[in-house]
Amino acid sequence: MDQFTINLLFVGASFALYIGIAVWARAGSTTEFYAAGRGVHPVTNGMATAADWMSAASFISMAGLIAFTGYDNSSFLMGWTGGYVLLALLLAPYLRKFGKFTVSEFIGDRFYSPTARMVAVICLLVASITYVIGQMQGVGIAFGRFLEIDAFWGLLVGACVVFAYAVFGGMKGVTYTQVAQYCVLITAYTIPAVFISLQITGNPIPALGLFGDTASGEPLLTKLDQIVTDLGFKEYTAPHGSTLNMVLFTLSLMIGTAGLPHVIMRFFTVPKVSDARWSAGWTLVFIALLYLTAPAVGAMARLNISELMWPNGTAGEAVTIQQIDNAPEYAWMETWKKTGLLDWEDKNGDGKIQYYNDANAELQAKAEEKGWKGNELTKFNRDILVLANPEIASLPGWVIGLVAAGGLAAALSTAAGLLLAISSAISHDLLKGQFTPKMSERSELLAARLSMAAAIVVAVLLGLNPPGFAAQTVALAFGLAAASIFPALMMGIFSTRINNSGAVAGMLAGLVVTLVYIFLHKGWFFIPDTNSFSDADPLLGPIKSTSFGAIGAAVNFAVAYIVTGMTKEIPQEIKALVESVRVPRGAGAAAADH
Repeated sequence: MDQFTINLLFVGASFALYIGIAVWARAGSTTEFYAAGRGVHPVTNGMATAADWMSAASFISMAGLIAFTGYDNSSFLMGWTGGYVLLALLLAPYLRKFGKFTVSEFIGDRFYSPTARMVAVICLLVASITYVIGQMQGVGIAFGRFLEIDAFWGLLVGACVVFAYAVFGGMKGVTYTQVAQYCVLITAYTIPAVFISLQITGNPIPALGLFGDTASGEPLLTKLDQIVTDLGFKEYTAPHGSTLNMVLFTLSLMIGTAGLPHVIMRFFTVPKVSDARWSAGWTLVFIALLYLTAPAVGAMARLNISELMWPNGTAGEAVTIQQIDNAPEYAWMETWKKTGLLDWEDKNGDGKIQYYNDANAELQAKAEEKGWKGNELTKFNRDILVLANPEIASLPGWVIGLVAAGGLAAALSTAAGLLLAISSAISHDLLKGQFTPKMSERSELLAARLSMAAAIVVAVLLGLNPPGFAAQTVALAFGLAAASIFPALMMGIFSTRINNSGAVAGMLAGLVVTLVYIFLHKGWFFIPDTNSFSDADPLLGPIKSTSFGAIGAAVNFAVAYIVTGMTKEIPQEIKALVESVRVPRGAGAAAADH
């Protein structure tokens, strides 16, 4: 059986499972559409939240970024994991106790203002749409490769699949679909990692193999450092460039995580407040299985690629075009070339493909002596690394098919959660909450489905030209959530001082200043070519656009407190509401069930 057929079997079977679950769990009411009827078990919700959380950025892109940057990008792991701890401890139980369907509804009621609710909806839509771009990008890459079509058509196919099970199932269907998707994605991620770790280090546990020795007896990281420096790149384990940027980036990911509405919404689905806490704990367990494996996947993939491109060692001969055309171990290159995400060019006509850092000044003299005309691996999209990893390591066909299903499960699960958050904001917060409060439940359910369908169309259009790699695009979304939504939630729960004017001014200030900085740093105001997404020089020292969310959050907090001090004190009943959410019912008792 050829690889294409194997891929179709794995992907087709997984999609049949997802759509079957969605039909079985189709939402019949707004409570089921928004909150799965508030009847999801904590373990089930933990697994679904993990799938919702571990998106295309985690499954497809994170290991690729770590592989090509090394230690510096460990901030993705620290930020996302630490942020989830913040969410579990500081927000989830209190928001569940408040008992609303959406984050915007909480902000509107807590700050006793329809305007605050509207501004929260705007912030939510900006962050969620930016985030979903990265997911649809991952969908296009995965479909493009495993259906052997252009990534554009892969994106369209993926959008149709999301439509089939998310629009009709709502939160109820999405919840149980995400449980299945978690099982698929974690199996697909760990099995190839175990195979590759055994191949390279003899250790079946990838996280331990990362710090083990290769078959030659040399430590894996030491060998990798030597290879990448020979090719003109910085050491894989080299320290980060800017401590300030790294700290701000990690903090942006952390507080952005705690402010992402599609994850917070998952805690509205459990029966009790105590279940929200248990869900958070189980989610951390399920997330850890992948996040402890990702650094090993990145390092081992980088080692495999470097050795494939220089089969006789980095000081030896480069791979030849004849080998790429005929040797089985290079078949993956021709396959990925069809997607438009990998390409090479024999610039000096020597029949070989030299892969090295042609921007390295120290390497230039050596390159000229050898007659090299620059790096000839002209395109290597980092997002393909995890999906191509089993092929690069020459693993069995069924493992490649499993990874195909896993990559699509990761992208689709988070895309569905984000689209549900967008749909809820439009139908429940805008239409029902602001414009047509007397809307019937049936009409609201129809509006929710139509708004989700419209959101899918927008996500596809934006996903065709994303502002960076999947993980980079997602990092921008985290920064926007950090600057706008997280401060409002924190002040709404833990402060009885902030009034409606302060909250509105803070959210707008945080969102606007962060958006302006992103656009300036990306050069979108000044570069005529709208397809150019390369970063310009940072405006504030070394602070990049993906790190600015932490500063945007500080602006949000500062503006909120300043404006509050200049305006009316909040009503007494709102103070009592805040106390009722934060303080457990009953002296000395645990937080009561809502």
